[in-house]
Amino acid sequence: MAVTLDIVTGWRNPRGLIRQKLGQGVREDRALAVLMGACLLFFVAQWPRLSREAFLNPEVPLDARMGGALMGWVFIAPLFMYALAAVAHLVARAFGGKGTWYGARLALFWALMVLSPLVLLNGLVGGFIGAGPAATVVGLLVLAGFLYLWISMTIEAERA
Repeated sequence: MAVTLDIVTGWRNPRGLIRQKLGQGVREDRALAVLMGACLLFFVAQWPRLSREAFLNPEVPLDARMGGALMGWVFIAPLFMYALAAVAHLVARAFGGKGTWYGARLALFWALMVLSPLVLLNGLVGGFIGAGPAATVVGLLVLAGFLYLWISMTIEAERA
């Protein structure tokens, strides 16, 4: 199935999507590819905002801002996401979760991938409109969407 169809399915039925992905067996290569794809999309989402900031404050050039965002999203964020998934799994186990470490990782990684269209919208709003009420509303939508997706998928992954 195409990733774009999985993203639409994830918004409609996050538990069904993660159930389907867990049913495909343990595939760390696919989990890492999903995470790296999501982080790459998050990095791309930063471009409009970074361009706006570089235009408004030319003391820090655009390429320096882009380099920092690349380092953060493509190299550091994946390591943080692995740690966050491990903590989430430990918390779920404390509440009676029966899932696996892989399930916790997959739930977080797919939640990020499904969230990516909203993150891209957030980047566009930050780049074209800038800071203000619109950016705040879209940012809150991103947060709410992430929590909805991640919690739904984690609950399903920990039921296994």
